[in-house]
Amino acid sequence: MFEPEIYFKTSRSSGSGGQNVNKVSTKVELNFDVAQSKLLTEEQRQIIFSKLSNRINKAGILKITVQETRSQFENKEIALKKFRTLITFAFHKPKKRIRTNVSKRTKEKRLQNKKKHSEIKKGRSRIRF
Repeated sequence: MFEPEIYFKTSRSSGSGGQNVNKVSTKVELNFDVAQSKLLTEEQRQIIFSKLSNRINKAGILKITVQETRSQFENKEIALKKFRTLITFAFHKPKKRIRTNVSKRTKEKRLQNKKKHSEIKKGRSRIRF
């Protein structure tokens, strides 16, 4: 859905890997301009800014960097998967909790346990003459 507005930047990844690291640009940086996106409504934009604020820079660009594998293609796929996961997380609305009533039997049982515990504690005290 967002693919037309996503652009990738590749560079050489850091870390071990020898000649492959030195010669091949396998590190992938996915960029999505949330602020200028034509695919998002203003409401959706605000939701993304509020939920993903730690991943969006001052220019309003969501950046995801991946350098997990030695393949640029695989890193692109991982970056896209992470992007989809983040967007899904941002738009996810938690279910409203339905309050349930405590049954009579449960209340009685709780009070009995409380009474029993109280009696045990009373038995620990010193006996006064």
